[in-house]
Amino acid sequence: MNDIQKYRFVCTLTFGDIYGQIIIWLITIALSLASAMAMMGARRPVYALATVGLIILLSLPFLLFAFVTTLFNHIEVSPVDAQTKMENMPGNVSQQQPVQATA
Repeated sequence: MNDIQKYRFVCTLTFGDIYGQIIIWLITIALSLASAMAMMGARRPVYALATVGLIILLSLPFLLFAFVTTLFNHIEVSPVDAQTKMENMPGNVSQQQPVQATA
């Protein structure tokens, strides 16, 4: 467990990295809902609801896989020398002060 201090783990993931994935999944949901609304006029509206559920159920694993692989691609592991002083990363959430309202 002492060996983990010899490495620096940095996550460089930003919202812009997954923005495209979110947009594509929202388009998929919108198209599935549009097809369900088109099928609602049919004799069996249960098929419309089943279609939406099936599309969302089948697209969720692909979305999860895309998110996880994007996250793993943005994790950087770099060795740290024993003489190197550990400095705080800029933008570290634990170092930021909360916003306070002024009167």
